[in-house]
Amino acid sequence: MKALNQTLIDRIEHILGARLTAVVPVPGGDTNHTFKLTAGHESYFLKANSATLYPGMFGKEARGLALLRDANGLHIPQVIAEDEAEGWSFLLLEFVHPGPRSPRYWRDLGEGVAAIHRISAVAFGLDEDNYIGSLPQSNRQHKLWADFFVQERLDPLIERAIDHHLIGKKLEERFNIFVRGITDCFPSEPAALLHGDLWTGNQIPDASGNPCLIDPAVYFGHREVDIAMSRLFGHFSPEFYKAYQDAYPLQQGWEDRMDFYNLYPLLVHLNLFGTSYLPLIEDILE
Repeated sequence: MKALNQTLIDRIEHILGARLTAVVPVPGGDTNHTFKLTAGHESYFLKANSATLYPGMFGKEARGLALLRDANGLHIPQVIAEDEAEGWSFLLLEFVHPGPRSPRYWRDLGEGVAAIHRISAVAFGLDEDNYIGSLPQSNRQHKLWADFFVQERLDPLIERAIDHHLIGKKLEERFNIFVRGITDCFPSEPAALLHGDLWTGNQIPDASGNPCLIDPAVYFGHREVDIAMSRLFGHFSPEFYKAYQDAYPLQQGWEDRMDFYNLYPLLVHLNLFGTSYLPLIEDILE
């Protein structure tokens, strides 16, 4: 969708109580149509998609943003509206004007993520499913992290990959051996609120140079998940990890567990983008 239809424009103008003076397509990932909207002196960020293609996606994202914001750790984009109009669903957010990173950017990000992780729950998971990218993410709750990680994170994506002929019998058997052996690998910790997709592209400096988190896939899980994801596609600055450790130290051996957690995002990418991610998966299982 290169332009908004008039029905969507009318609905957004009604929500804002102002006429749109500019609608400009902007990059926003692989799933949704994204735009920068201008009304008077204010700018907004719009995500739009078919209301039937990804049911409830934007409502779940709005809730995830609200959970992160309640932690009072970092700048989280404000949700203006989540709605539907004539077969289209959309999420209207504040537009985060990017600026140069402040001198404390990475330290503030580390402390802010630690503050988010200190929000805990009695079980791993969430009271509703949501999405990671365009894939459904099962959040059925479990008392034990290893059970949740295997049954709600690895198993569904392994099954999907097998069904789509992305994983062969030999790799399936290696996965079976792996999941039987990791039960005792994870240290005992309370379930922590996670961003859920904390890679380099989902943290940006705002106009003041402060860190802002976008595009969450939240649930309550082991906090090492977010740390692992931050190292998968390009590491955050060493200042981030030092600040995090100062604020909320990780348990001994955390670096040895990073690859285990990253099987999940790698399986996500395998299912979304194809077999170029298989070598990374095979290396971890090896």
